[in-house]
Amino acid sequence: MHHPGTALSSAGKPALDPITVEIVRGALRSAQLEMGSLLERTAMSPVIREKQDYFTGLVDRDLNLLIGTKMPSGGRIVPPVLKQYPISAMRPGDIFLYNDCYGTNGAVSHSPDMVFVTPVFIDDVVEGFVFAWAHFIDIGGSHSSSTTPDTENIFQEGVIVPIVRLCQDGIINDDIFRMFVSNSRFPEIVRGDVRSMIAAVQLGERRLREVLERFGVERAYGAFDSLIASTKRTVHQRMHAAFPPGRYRFADVVDDDGMGSGPLAVRMTMESDGERLVLDATASDDQTRGPVNFLMSSVIPSMVFGLFMTAESPDLLPNEGLLRNIDELKLRPGSILQPKYPAPLGQRATTSRRVHTTCYGLVGVADPARGHASSSAYSLGKISGIREGSGKSYLKTMGFGVGQGARPYADGIDAVYYIAQRNFPVEFAEMNYPVRIRRYGIHLDSGGPGRWRGGCGIVREVELLGDSATLMLRLTNCIHPPFGINGGMSGRAGRFTMNPGTPRERELPYLAEGVPMERGDILRIETPGGGGVGHPFDRPVDLVLRDVLGEFVSIESARDDYGVIVDLDAEAVDLAATEALRRERRWPTKLVHRNGYYDEDGWYEASFKLKETA
Repeated sequence: MHHPGTALSSAGKPALDPITVEIVRGALRSAQLEMGSLLERTAMSPVIREKQDYFTGLVDRDLNLLIGTKMPSGGRIVPPVLKQYPISAMRPGDIFLYNDCYGTNGAVSHSPDMVFVTPVFIDDVVEGFVFAWAHFIDIGGSHSSSTTPDTENIFQEGVIVPIVRLCQDGIINDDIFRMFVSNSRFPEIVRGDVRSMIAAVQLGERRLREVLERFGVERAYGAFDSLIASTKRTVHQRMHAAFPPGRYRFADVVDDDGMGSGPLAVRMTMESDGERLVLDATASDDQTRGPVNFLMSSVIPSMVFGLFMTAESPDLLPNEGLLRNIDELKLRPGSILQPKYPAPLGQRATTSRRVHTTCYGLVGVADPARGHASSSAYSLGKISGIREGSGKSYLKTMGFGVGQGARPYADGIDAVYYIAQRNFPVEFAEMNYPVRIRRYGIHLDSGGPGRWRGGCGIVREVELLGDSATLMLRLTNCIHPPFGINGGMSGRAGRFTMNPGTPRERELPYLAEGVPMERGDILRIETPGGGGVGHPFDRPVDLVLRDVLGEFVSIESARDDYGVIVDLDAEAVDLAATEALRRERRWPTKLVHRNGYYDEDGWYEASFKLKETA
């Protein structure tokens, strides 16, 4: 049977026209945006409400992603649920909850990421699924926030929730709810966030059901298939254009695991025979004692490449078509990308970002003209203490923007938080926590020099106004700055400093937990800049002048790195002196730069030798 009022084609299938496809595309996007808007309005935690550390998605009955995230850190969300609860056991109003990283093979990649899934029924038949994923502020564990740099197993990172039915027939299972909430140091916040997530998936379920009912199931599925095919076709064509037949290698490194082990390399080889693409990551370093291990789902590299290939095609939905561009992925159990249970995972973003940059590097090896420079992972600080007067605990999370790597057609973006999230506004921080933001600006000269400059990181200074507190710190690319490519140079490394410019000044570890902070102490954060693309001497002088006047680049860097002589008093470039300097000092380059130039083979081989010189 077909849905009443649905026209049939001559082949007996529902007729499909471009207008229907576009309406369905808009409906899917709208449903996702509505879910996100609801979370931002109703969530209690600033991590969800302000930082927007969440994503939502819709899935069809065949478990194909209809619309998902542009934040490649997790895997397929719905299939693990069906292994525990077959479709035949599901009922309308069911909502399933989990955060079990190892039990779901990396569907979530660290424990604070909580997943909520609900089925969509049409005439008593499951025709799709809706999910929401969010980083919860605290789920127990050895330290507040459940993401500390000093954990040695996943049990120290908070309560592990296997796949459970949180809601049945639309009613919350109070036993599960109370058990989960009671494991948090901030139960009121977590209680509100659970209810917000439930409301979000319920809203998404209504919206997907409305699409299916409006167009009829089979006609709607025709539109779904068309949208997926469009994304898949574009990604497939661009992937095979990027990787002609051949073998390509690249590597990037994590500074340290927080326990003194490092550097730790992510190494990948892409092989193409013109028909199949095989990605081999088995040469990546072994898993480590500290929590930078990344339990990488098998779809992550495909998602990274898919998002890369569609970055200039905003009309394409981030759907199943992103996830099918690599024909075979080889991973090694016991490596930093496939750690064995119960290895800690709390700081996995440090390593997942190196997966992204290694994938970008592979594109650059295959075709230097298409290579993108590296960016840092996002940087975090957390201040925890006791509020004066009330005696209640507080946890202030601080996310800091970094400089993004330059592209082969544009500068890197300055001071941007990781991919799809935001930082915390100054006004929010000062209004809700005992802190004062004394400085917030651009990290001068942090962007890697190049024809296209790397984005600059930020400088932020935070003063503690309350009694003593403790800090958790995470900063990446402090030893190995983000690489430049195709002649571009690496960005500047980042660092943490306590009480800068005073007799009590001291540099802090870039991965640390329990750092004491007293009233009046000032924490300075300097985040890394992104790498550059292309020879710096090829950068137009007017762009260098603009950067100097805007205080992104110093007059010294303009001269030494770009070969541009700037007269600050005249706010102009000395063109004759600049031409002479560039002609005299132009240096030869190689494919990759990080504190020196490397060709692709030398760069890859150097990743094996870093531990010897660390």
